[in-house]
Amino acid sequence: MISKNDVEYVAALARIHLQGDEVSRLTHDLEQILEYINKLNTLDVSKIEPTSHVLPLKNVHRADKVRPSLTQQEALKISVQQQDGFFKVPKVIE
Repeated sequence: MISKNDVEYVAALARIHLQGDEVSRLTHDLEQILEYINKLNTLDVSKIEPTSHVLPLKNVHRADKVRPSLTQQEALKISVQQQDGFFKVPKVIE
């Protein structure tokens, strides 16, 4: 059983400000969710194989092919700053 105090406590932890009617509504909603979970806990799932996804998934791969690309000089032509043949960017780690 979830009490209004439980909902207010969790809301305070999450830094969520709730009005009085919202606390009542959330208390009721959470209670119904827990009742449904209790119904699910009564089901026999011993013969059901655990799954991570409802549908079977597989990665789609394509073969790597060498294709023409920009040369170093072409890439550096469009850079804002460059130094010694490399892109020069602002330092992001101190």
